[in-house]
Formats: sequence, structure tokens, C-alpha cells
Amino acid sequence: MAVFEAAKGLLVLLTGFALFAMVDQTVEEAAERVVTFLHLNPAHELPRIFLETARHAGDAHLQWLAWLAMVYALVRFIEAIGLWYQFKWAEWFAVISCSAYIPFELYELTKPDFFWPKLAALIINLAIVSYLLVVLKHQRRPTNGS
Repeated sequence: MAVFEAAKGLLVLLTGFALFAMVDQTVEEAAERVVTFLHLNPAHELPRIFLETARHAGDAHLQWLAWLAMVYALVRFIEAIGLWYQFKWAEWFAVISCSAYIPFELYELTKPDFFWPKLAALIINLAIVSYLLVVLKHQRRPTNGS
């Protein structure tokens, strides 16, 4: 799990650096190059949404996203290091970091589009948080007769 968290952190860190590199460039052109490089059809829904978002992204927005990516990567690295060294606080940190998505997932359910995937993401996240809490609760329980 520690390696997975570190990999997520590294991926987002690289994304943050890429966003910083895109400041003062035409975001729309960069997005079009990405869609072309990946051989995606710009008429399909996800590439179209990606290109539309890029058209409206300014430098301030990109910098904000880049800093947000850096903070996210820092959280993932802290969690990965704690889990790697098996610190007890890291397990609780994992529960908190996983739970942090729940308010955003609930907010997304208030929007009318793509309802089922949003509900599925919330249910999966709640199941993961519940599982982590159950595991932590059972770890604290003393064994009888030992």
C-alpha cells in the first residue's frame, strides 16, 4: 500500500510540474496535442470536455491546479512513508485522507449529470473507509488468554 500511495504521489507531482510548465503557454494547443498524441477522437465526450476545459483555463487557474497537485502529492508521500515504516499514525492518516473525498463526492451527487458513476464512487469510498476503520478497531482489541 505504501508503494501505491508513493506512486500516486509521484504521478500527481509530475502532473503538477507539467501544469507549472504550461503557464504562459497556450493551454488549448497543449490539450489538442495531448488528444492527438493519444489518438483520441475530439468529438467524443471525454476528449471534448478536456478540450473545452483547456479553452477556459488561464494562467491563474493552472497555477492553482499545480499547487493543489503539489499538496496532494505531499499528502500521498507522507502517507506512503508512514505506511512504509509502519507508524500507527499513518493508518489513521490513511483513513482521514480517504475520508476527505466524501464531502466532494456528496457535493457531486447534487449535480444532475453522470449520477450513477458518482454514486458508485461514493459507495466504494465509504466501503474502503469502513473497512479501514474495522481493521484498525480489530488491531486495538486485546486478545484473550494470551
